[in-house]
Amino acid sequence: MNIEVAEKPLAWGTLDLSLFGVDKDWFGKPVQPPVAFGFAADLNYLWFVAAHQKSPVIHPEARPGDFKAELWKYDVAEFFLLDPSSGRYLEFNLAPNGAWWSAEFTAPRIRAEIADEPFPGVATYADMAADGSWLTAAALPLEHLRKRLNFSPESKLNATFILNSPDQQFLTAANLGTGEPNFHQPDKFPKVNFFHNKPQ
Repeated sequence: MNIEVAEKPLAWGTLDLSLFGVDKDWFGKPVQPPVAFGFAADLNYLWFVAAHQKSPVIHPEARPGDFKAELWKYDVAEFFLLDPSSGRYLEFNLAPNGAWWSAEFTAPRIRAEIADEPFPGVATYADMAADGSWLTAAALPLEHLRKRLNFSPESKLNATFILNSPDQQFLTAANLGTGEPNFHQPDKFPKVNFFHNKPQ
């Protein structure tokens, strides 16, 4: 999974990152328009950016910048970050309006903590246009990612989406196999790939 390396601090409003598209859902059905996502790392943060040019259905209690459980019951962008040495992984949900939720797991679907414990130092941003299209981003401190999940070039990472609620479509950037949608398959997450996007 590609992570663009930024030499200077990144800031919402001036983000200019490489975005990657997903144009099929879990079952291979086309998604139009495709979703887009990207990851970037500057000196202090891991950034996750997600976008879709279609009106979302957002959790009715989700507020921009607030921590809110069960965002996945509505339209949401997500990523999963695995510590390959311990098997622990982070699930991070980001609503189109910038609401967010996180949890850490010690094994597939086994929560590290029963109670919700927000990941420290998270900042989120969102831009929702009049036509319904949306762009959202989250910045997570690298210091905490390294401390809690040994974030490194050996980490594994996947991006996922849930769209078209309540008739939900499930999308995953990495191939997680067949059967019913299940994003909690850390053994199938791809290894991170840090790259520099050099000007042409």
